[in-house]
Amino acid sequence: MTTITTTIPLVLAGPIIRHISTDVFTLWLVTSEELCAQNSDFDSTSGALSPSLFNSSNQTIEIRPNSIEIIHFKLGHKAFIYQILITQEALFQANATFFYDIEITTKSGKSYQLSNVLPDLLYPNQAQFSVKCPKNLTTVIHGSCRKAHFSGDDALPQLDNLLATKINKQDLETRPDILLLTGDQVYVDDVAGPMLFAIQQVIDLLGLFHEKFEGSQVQDSINLWDSQDAFYERENLLPKSKDTKNLNKSFFKGKKKPIFTSVNASNHLIALNEMVALYLLSWSSRLWPLVSFEKNDLKLEYQDRYNNEKLAIKNFVKGLPAVERAFAHVATYMIFDDHDVTDDWNLTRAWEEEVYANPFSNRIVGNALVAYYLFQGIGNPESAWRGLLKDASTCFSDNFESHHAKFIEKVYKFENWHYGLDTLPKLQVLDTRTQRWRSESNEHKPSGLMDWENLCELQQNLIGEESVIMVSAAPVYGVKFIEAIQKLFIVFGGALVVDAENWMAHKGTASVMLNIFRHVKTPPHFIVLSGDVHYSFVYDVGLRFRRNSPKIVQFTASGIHNEFPKTLITWFERINRWFYGYRSPLNWLTKRRNMSIKERNAIYSPVSTDTIERGIGDKKDIVNGTCLGLLTLNDKGHESGCRLILADGSIVEFKQEH
Repeated sequence: MTTITTTIPLVLAGPIIRHISTDVFTLWLVTSEELCAQNSDFDSTSGALSPSLFNSSNQTIEIRPNSIEIIHFKLGHKAFIYQILITQEALFQANATFFYDIEITTKSGKSYQLSNVLPDLLYPNQAQFSVKCPKNLTTVIHGSCRKAHFSGDDALPQLDNLLATKINKQDLETRPDILLLTGDQVYVDDVAGPMLFAIQQVIDLLGLFHEKFEGSQVQDSINLWDSQDAFYERENLLPKSKDTKNLNKSFFKGKKKPIFTSVNASNHLIALNEMVALYLLSWSSRLWPLVSFEKNDLKLEYQDRYNNEKLAIKNFVKGLPAVERAFAHVATYMIFDDHDVTDDWNLTRAWEEEVYANPFSNRIVGNALVAYYLFQGIGNPESAWRGLLKDASTCFSDNFESHHAKFIEKVYKFENWHYGLDTLPKLQVLDTRTQRWRSESNEHKPSGLMDWENLCELQQNLIGEESVIMVSAAPVYGVKFIEAIQKLFIVFGGALVVDAENWMAHKGTASVMLNIFRHVKTPPHFIVLSGDVHYSFVYDVGLRFRRNSPKIVQFTASGIHNEFPKTLITWFERINRWFYGYRSPLNWLTKRRNMSIKERNAIYSPVSTDTIERGIGDKKDIVNGTCLGLLTLNDKGHESGCRLILADGSIVEFKQEH
């Protein structure tokens, strides 16, 4: 029998370090109590959170009062997001480690030190939390696709092990500079039964705001839970829009589904409060002792599935304390991909026309994008969220219900989710979901991952740089045989069946992106970090017939807590090597024929008994296992190594053939 705790902790999630530079410090957390009285200005809180900063010599860093901005959002009666933003010239020394602590003062007048409230988030021999101020990047961790109920182990706790080792050895040089979460941080469209039951309890515990629905079988988010379809049958609740014609013919070629095309939509989240609870339960262990797994009113046909998922969720929860500690000690940057919202998000023009014309599906997608803003977007550099701040602060208050729909409209119009970091090398994070290049010739063809205008803006941002890291949720250079299968489905109108999310699927986007790499002013050292596909590989790319070709390295690491079907990827990799290997003449029939693409071999260390299973194919250049990507760079910002940290702690290094 599970013991249920009844006391709601003060800090529900966080602290998460979100953005660090020599002039900026951004920290995010969620509390169960409202902090001391807010000023009239929407973006200030009087004394609610008082930061203390210390350099590596334990000397206090002076913070000017007008340098501090406290951003706050009320999500329910016992749920409040707070973000500290300190903007001050020469606040930190570049590439140095500094320490921080926060004094929290509640509305009732009680004060607490964050290090005393959360002592388990400190590493041994630490009195405060520590973080590195990255400028010259040497170690970058990245990954995507973290599905809570995947049956394997979560790889994200391995970041905590890495930090603990480096901090214990005071190894500043190779301590991770930043963590890049490159998509699918949560799966809004694919939720396990036990997670959904926990979400229901968290909504009640925290009094998260409810909402009314238009065009739905259920009147509001309260009645949603009374529906007989609330667990494992939510596809019956998802919209099938009366207002659009020929829905099944135009939309579900190959798989007949509701408007939302996820094959795992049986527990698709709908209400914003559900998505808020999912984030809290995915990033923090502190609410799990307050919920029960024992659900006694399930239909008999779902009980075995629920029990199996319960084992996976319990395994996921075991790793959360390590995830929490890591988040408090490394700057973490995020960008969305489809599952943060819903599968096939904006994949085709037809998809968009169907979804956004229906008020209920419009609300569901809008809610997911709002949840992204609150839990992911708000911590990235200011350009990626400042334009929505005033409207968000108005919405997330006691007047939530009257402003919710208006805020969703504002979010849909927002065009600045992408961002960059002024590091060495320069880092550009792409929005490949909302800036789509829609097909004019056929509404069912895949949209380009970015449109012409934004690709031109990207190119301008790259000119003059010696070295660049570009974050693209989907690989620019995919496994060609898989892309060929997707192309075949596209020809027969089935882009949604195979999730044709690749850069080469849209002729215009592919042409512009490849031209960027071929341009004479392209940075001579170019690194692409990507995920999405649920397997990992590294490609070295060069230009044919060019003596001074840029060195392009694509490092795909996926997923943190998800994998590709093992048997399927084994055959895909082997066929890809036969048909599209480095010397294959079939490469001349592809859009990337003017480029030379070589796979790196995956070398396991230490060698283990399951090496053959993990490394796919004879030469093992594709790795199918839960992992984090570890990119190392030299003092010039050039790639010096691509490794994976697997969930069991073992290391895979991708090495070039000689």
